[in-house]
Amino acid sequence: VVAFVLLALCGASSPAAAPGRSVTVYLVRAGHVAPVRRVVPRTAAPARAALTALLAGPTAAERRQGYTSAIPGSTGLRSVALSHGVLTVDVTRRFQSGGGSQSMLLRVAQVVYTATAFPSVERVAFRLDGRPVAAIGGEGVIVSPPVGRTAFEGQAPAILVERPLPGDRVSTPLRIRGTANVFEARFAIDVVKATGGRVAHRAVSASAGTGTRGSFDVTIPLGTAS
Repeated sequence: VVAFVLLALCGASSPAAAPGRSVTVYLVRAGHVAPVRRVVPRTAAPARAALTALLAGPTAAERRQGYTSAIPGSTGLRSVALSHGVLTVDVTRRFQSGGGSQSMLLRVAQVVYTATAFPSVERVAFRLDGRPVAAIGGEGVIVSPPVGRTAFEGQAPAILVERPLPGDRVSTPLRIRGTANVFEARFAIDVVKATGGRVAHRAVSASAGTGTRGSFDVTIPLGTAS
């Protein structure tokens, strides 16, 4: 079985320098976590800035592209604190209101994936209105001991592209990074223009597969197929 990743090219130049700091926020698309880029003010607390951006939800343009969020609107971020690779995230109790089991899993996964996009964060501990919690929601999504990405494998797509992100301007050769959990760790990447038309195709092998998520990091000259 071969899986395909389609990337839209937004240009053929290197990314322009943007004011502030670029962070990755995980929204929801097609029932799985999906990364998008946010530019936040430069700060000594970038994880807090990223989570604040996450709680703000998708932009109007992202909604038109099919992005949503399982996190209830008006959820507030009270504090974040990092210690020994664990980021303690304190949100208002609104975070666990409404939704069924899938919604609860996705909203916790959104926070975990957004936080662990920072190399210094390995796992996430949750608090609601200042109180440590062992589970989120009536469905009881377990968050104690602190949880990492492996606890939410079912909320990630089989192939998760984390670089480049939607809307990025790219140049050749194009470096593509992410993780995958596919049969025998093998899949293919198609690079297509936003206006249509394939500009590159590459067979890829992740570091693991068939029930285990592995990483991949490939560099593809655009305008080629191999």
